[in-house]
Amino acid sequence: MPTSRNWTREEIIVALNLYCKIPFKESRATHPLVKQYAELIGRSPAAMNLKIGNLGRLDPTLRARGITGLSNGSKLDEMVWNEFKANPDGLAFESEKIIAQYKQQDIETSNHLDKKSLPVGEERIAVVRQRVNQRFFRAAVLTSYNYQCCISGVSDQSLLEACHISSWKDDPNNRTNPCNGLCLNSFFHKAFDNFLFAVTPDYLIDISEKLLDTTEDGAFKDYLASIDNKVIHLPDRFLPDAKLIEQHYEQYNSLKCSLS
Repeated sequence: MPTSRNWTREEIIVALNLYCKIPFKESRATHPLVKQYAELIGRSPAAMNLKIGNLGRLDPTLRARGITGLSNGSKLDEMVWNEFKANPDGLAFESEKIIAQYKQQDIETSNHLDKKSLPVGEERIAVVRQRVNQRFFRAAVLTSYNYQCCISGVSDQSLLEACHISSWKDDPNNRTNPCNGLCLNSFFHKAFDNFLFAVTPDYLIDISEKLLDTTEDGAFKDYLASIDNKVIHLPDRFLPDAKLIEQHYEQYNSLKCSLS
């Protein structure tokens, strides 16, 4: 298998897709997905794992934690990374299309979508794109937090959801941006969406008086009070965007003021 040829843009996009789908600390040549994606593009698992390390050096969240990744990446790595940063929705979908082409499948089959449930015509294209990007967003957010709710610490994947900081409806530019995500269990996801708690620009938990006042179970109320003003469990990569966090926090405070 040839390994010395230069990486193409399409191959790097596949590697970036994989970078977003497995926890960085679990990336190794023996990881099943690393082996699967490497075989797909005709690279060795070791080469794919090295490319993931090359991409890691570009992640500011990793750098802030003192993890530098591998230093010998290419200019094309940087171009693809910056393209994803500028247009996560577009490049996420393109990455899934490229993967489907390597598999010699259509994108619906590659992403295990129920074709019978899909509409026809242009509406079908829009629905497929939305579902594919939602799956990508969920994977990128949950793996960034190592499958752990950033508030409660719950790590059962069946209970975890990828919560948009700036809503899917109101912020189309950030729908697939992993930095617009928090890994939350279903309770805290709904509470966040309803401004019953927020995360401060310093990544502290702010539990609203309304949530505390309407919680009748004493033990759970004590728990909510105990986590108030504590730092959330921060992700290994794709740190929540400070501007988006601040925007949600301002809405949360505005709502509190209107109710007081």
